[in-house]
Amino acid sequence: FDEVALILRAGDFYDNANRQIYEHLLAMHDGGQRIDLMLLVERLKKAEVYEATGGAAYLAEIGRQVPTAAHAEYYAKIVADKALLRSLIHVGMEIQNGAYDPTSDTREMLGKAEERVFSILENRGTGHVTPISEVLQHSLDRIDARMEHQSAFGGVETGFIDFDQMTGGLQKSELVILAARPSMGKTALAMNMAEHAALNGTTTLFVSLEMAAIELGDRLLCSVARVNGNRLRNGTITHDERRKLINAAAKISQAPLFIDDAPSRTMTEISANARRLKRSHNLGLIVVDYLQLIDPDNPRDPRQEQVSKISRRLKGLAREMQVPVLCLGQLNRQVESTSSNKPQL
Repeated sequence: FDEVALILRAGDFYDNANRQIYEHLLAMHDGGQRIDLMLLVERLKKAEVYEATGGAAYLAEIGRQVPTAAHAEYYAKIVADKALLRSLIHVGMEIQNGAYDPTSDTREMLGKAEERVFSILENRGTGHVTPISEVLQHSLDRIDARMEHQSAFGGVETGFIDFDQMTGGLQKSELVILAARPSMGKTALAMNMAEHAALNGTTTLFVSLEMAAIELGDRLLCSVARVNGNRLRNGTITHDERRKLINAAAKISQAPLFIDDAPSRTMTEISANARRLKRSHNLGLIVVDYLQLIDPDNPRDPRQEQVSKISRRLKGLAREMQVPVLCLGQLNRQVESTSSNKPQL
């Protein structure tokens, strides 16, 4: 029963009688009681569902239909798989009905569709647990890989030496939040990190919901060429600086850096772009600028719940893609009224 309980839930049964019988079996198991036919009959009678579940005839029929209890785990997987297919059919019908609604918003419908499909997998869970021996083997393999590369960092290097030494770089499957008050240089710092990663061969997706790609391009050119950005903006650069910018452009154009500067994006759209790049270019880093500008899947949710869902989806994306996700976050100016002026979580 321990193996079956990890695979099967009462709601997985299509027939109501089977569902009720399994619920009582589960309760008996959880309560540490012995399970046999007589004890089950007694429990069903006490709950006044004995006749509703088919009585003695149906319980006897169930017993005859199962060749051996030794294969219960495989039978449970069949029931769970069929339940999963029914859930997909149900969600598919909901999506279809929503798509026929002339008042529905297309982007909102797409977000809800993906959320419903992924919620099926999230709700299923898994009974898989990993023995510590397997975990340690992966740890030793990673240590060997780091030593072979003769690098002090295990993740994506940002180019900021002290930061990389403290953190080991941006690690796979991690969601890193870079937060600060407005106009403190978050985008510049994140762009520097993305620039270093891309120039060193890591395929990077920079999702810029605030700045246009041309602005980011100017910043990149000035950063690599070491040219003053103000001089570039007002057109007072020298011929020597222009030559540096051209050389920098030639260098950057070879880097695997991709910029998505759509003014509004949902997590569905960001995830789709990331998956596409993962398949085609082996994506290694995602940068999102910034968290509060991501469109929520459901605009009617409270703001705190919207941000919480977006954060969860970003973490899920990092784990699914096996890449670090660096997400910028805007802090409000209320911290300036405190005595220390230090930002708080």
